[in-house]
Amino acid sequence: MDDIKCSAVNTEPLVYDSEKDYGTPKKTSEKQVTLNIDGVEVVVPEGTSIMHAAQLAGVTVPKLCATDSLEPFGSCRLCLVEIEGRRGMPASCTTPVAEGIKVKTQTEALADTRRGVMELYISDHPLDCLTCTANGDCELQDMAGAVGLREVRYGYEGENHLEAEKDESNPYFTFDPSKCIVCSRCVRACEEIQGTFALTIEGRGFESKVSAGNEDFMDSECVSCGACIQACPTATLMEKTVIEAGTPEHKVTTTCAYCGVGCSFDAEMRGDEVVRMTPNKDGGANHGHSCVKGRFAWGYATHQDRITTPMIRKSIHDEWQQVGWDEAIEYAASEIKRIQAKYGKDSAGGITSSRCTNEEVYVTQKLVRAVLGSNNVDTCARVCHSPTGYGLKRTLGESAGTQAFDSVMQSDVIFVMGANPTDAHPVFASQMKRRLREGAKLIVADPRAIDLVENEPHVRADYHLNLRPGTNVALISAMAHVVVTEDLVQKDFVKERCERDSFVAWRDFVAKPENSPEALEKTLGV
Repeated sequence: MDDIKCSAVNTEPLVYDSEKDYGTPKKTSEKQVTLNIDGVEVVVPEGTSIMHAAQLAGVTVPKLCATDSLEPFGSCRLCLVEIEGRRGMPASCTTPVAEGIKVKTQTEALADTRRGVMELYISDHPLDCLTCTANGDCELQDMAGAVGLREVRYGYEGENHLEAEKDESNPYFTFDPSKCIVCSRCVRACEEIQGTFALTIEGRGFESKVSAGNEDFMDSECVSCGACIQACPTATLMEKTVIEAGTPEHKVTTTCAYCGVGCSFDAEMRGDEVVRMTPNKDGGANHGHSCVKGRFAWGYATHQDRITTPMIRKSIHDEWQQVGWDEAIEYAASEIKRIQAKYGKDSAGGITSSRCTNEEVYVTQKLVRAVLGSNNVDTCARVCHSPTGYGLKRTLGESAGTQAFDSVMQSDVIFVMGANPTDAHPVFASQMKRRLREGAKLIVADPRAIDLVENEPHVRADYHLNLRPGTNVALISAMAHVVVTEDLVQKDFVKERCERDSFVAWRDFVAKPENSPEALEKTLGV
């Protein structure tokens, strides 16, 4: 194979394609580095890997252990490149760009080496591609074709792994070690993304295998978030719904209907049937991660008890009767008209579920206001969150938090009060735990010893304020007392964002001796 020569210069802005895997995470830096890859000049931020830069330039480098949701690992040896003036063939995933270097990704020597590496993988892998669940959606299969592998000199017995027993203990997915290539992507996903550390690589050489400790998946620390399945390049880890229903044919992007994090998902479908839910890489809240609820607990969509046809009844004492859509809409319209004619327009309104998407809520309020002529619009979320929304609206001008979830990654101290993120908002908790592992401090104020206090592996609260139930406001007042009396107030913020008279009244109140930590110690119990 001749070296690829190209005189083109990359002058177009580098645009990211959400459907593409760039091999290593995106880097940001004020300093830009210019390098040459296969004759194409590329400008990328300092710290970017050669693999990532190549993908941005439209040059595909074979890979198996690399994916842009995980830090580079450099174990598969498929992404080797040549750098002019340097010896050997460095891994492009672990080699950062440098100013002025010239990189070759396609040479005869590289092609021979990559084919040799791929031969070793295939020689110890089942050859059941046509009947495999991942057929057509398998990176090992794709890479074997990409490197031009046509025969294997070492035979196809695969005696090292082919007889390994399949683990079907988890209710949502299977683990088939016979198809594992020990790329460690599942292990790294469990560590880096979820932070559970349920998996490890056990043994050495041909005896290496992914292990969930001394237990099966179901009895291990696994929380079934699905990060390992998302990262797996083969059919080693596979959703049971895909095994049963077949490979998805198309997908629809939607929002998870569970907690308030608002994770973006792709509902992957086969015909009109949902086959699996996969977290969307572009999701602003979840960035391609998920928890067990959004990833696997979507069975309600096809549950036998779900109402799939309209029903009406003319009296609360009548039984519900199934009707067609036309009849249901006509009946609802006539009844709303009758009620409004008798009691006025304000007698009608609309209420939405907190499980609805923003788009569905918007359409509902539009219908009520524009068609019914009423401003009576509500949501079930107000039942528990109306005090929160009111306080935020009065204080900040918005009835929602003003910080994005990502801001936790810039936090040095995280204060959790009256919340249990690992249970209530697991995807955000995973991001928070990642920051804690990087060195941030954690303070938990809660009567309960939540998971972050005593049960969460590898992270632990630095301080647990075991205050008495119902004393949260007193604790905040005590903290505010210290801020005010020790002149720790951010005066610029107060000047720009606060009403002076209201602030002065609040300041004078919390500065009173009865609001000091010492005075409130007995009330708080801490």
